[in-house]
Amino acid sequence: MSFVAIFKNIITFIYIINIFLAILLIIFEKRNPNSTWTWIMIMFFIPILGFILYLFLGQDLRKQKFFHYKKEEEEVLIPTIQAQHTMLKNDYLVKNNHFLNEYRDFIQLNLTTDNAIFTHNNDVKILNNGEEKFPKLITSLKNAKNFIHIQYYIFRDDDIGNEIINILTEKAKSGVEVKVLYDGMGCIWLPKKFFTPIIESGGEVVCFFPPFIPYINLRLNYRNHRKICVIDGIEGFIGGLNIGDEYLGKDENIGFWRDIHLYIIGDAVATLETRFLLDWRFASNKEDFSMSKNYFPKNQYIGNKPIQIISSGPDSQWGAIRNSYLKMISRAEKNIYIETPYLIPDDSILTALKLAALSGIDVKIIIPCKPDHMFVYWATKSYAWELMEAGVHCYTYNNGFIHSKIIAIDSKLCTVGTANLDMRSFKLNFEVNAMIYDEDSTKDLERIFLKDIENSTYLTNKHYAERSLIIKVKEAISRLLAPML
Repeated sequence: MSFVAIFKNIITFIYIINIFLAILLIIFEKRNPNSTWTWIMIMFFIPILGFILYLFLGQDLRKQKFFHYKKEEEEVLIPTIQAQHTMLKNDYLVKNNHFLNEYRDFIQLNLTTDNAIFTHNNDVKILNNGEEKFPKLITSLKNAKNFIHIQYYIFRDDDIGNEIINILTEKAKSGVEVKVLYDGMGCIWLPKKFFTPIIESGGEVVCFFPPFIPYINLRLNYRNHRKICVIDGIEGFIGGLNIGDEYLGKDENIGFWRDIHLYIIGDAVATLETRFLLDWRFASNKEDFSMSKNYFPKNQYIGNKPIQIISSGPDSQWGAIRNSYLKMISRAEKNIYIETPYLIPDDSILTALKLAALSGIDVKIIIPCKPDHMFVYWATKSYAWELMEAGVHCYTYNNGFIHSKIIAIDSKLCTVGTANLDMRSFKLNFEVNAMIYDEDSTKDLERIFLKDIENSTYLTNKHYAERSLIIKVKEAISRLLAPML
């Protein structure tokens, strides 16, 4: 047989395999049709590389394991959830509060789809950038007396990273319970010895989905993107900032890092602690799962800022954070303010934003002016241009890189957390957000947002028309790949 005949047979075999894989993709994975067609095209046009990319980015076959654990989570929370449903039905949960009654359907939605416990007795402080977040976090860590449970997508082996590790090490030595949870992809380049001092001092460290081979992680999807810190069951931190010098603006390539975190005290801290413990149980694979009362001290009256901690991920049947975003956008009557580093909405949210703007609602969105992920950046710009056509006001933040994940509506309701306005956050990452039913907090967040606009460029039709051919091609390709980004 000639070389040409052998080559033709190999090519034919590769395409047969690709057809078989495409059929499996359609039959066994209940994907969004856009995502399915994207992967089918990739497999057909770049057969070998396409299959490799699918193994890294596309396969969805581990979700059954997540749902198995999700069912066990629900069993832990059933008594509290049932009690809250009863209280909401009898109007006790919102205490005949006119403001809360206005948003009782939000409370119901999050309670039903995510078992998100609703809490009244809270106070919350917005930590505006790393300069406010890290000093507060360090002070709270140093003052810990009983336990520190800390979970981040990224820890860096740099000045602030080592300062945090040193504090945790000293606390573990002094008898404080220290549990550290980090993500295997977010920390893929972190030296193994980084957490050794904590472990040797009696603390515990667990990796979420560690790589099979050091520095090579085949599981690019299903990352734990949550950032949670709970101290003594009294103080809680949640938001967009990881642990590293770059989040203090010390990375010359990125520049100033614009981000928002929350400091919470009150009953909502218990729901943050529950989220941490459930993630810890999953990552550690320990059956001796503990919801010890020591982790949930009873609070005296602290404040009156109602909060629900909402989480979502591949184990979520309903996609609670995505649905909360959609409901906020659909409910707004006056204004919608959004900050997100990645703007790759699904069709429902894209349509809702357009309808809001076309209805006369003031919709403003701030996105970065520079990329940290090239394809995501150009896809974001593509969606921004489309939204502008419907009257959405889009801005690019010029004073560094904007990483905040916030939505505020009507000076009444806001959310801050780890979920971007993109399909990866909605479906593939484990995320967590705080939904805050409070006018004062929302107005504070809106003031911060409007201040950020002062450091931003308003995108106009002139900017759109002046795009070069190269930029148009980048946007078109990135938009085509959006379902897998």
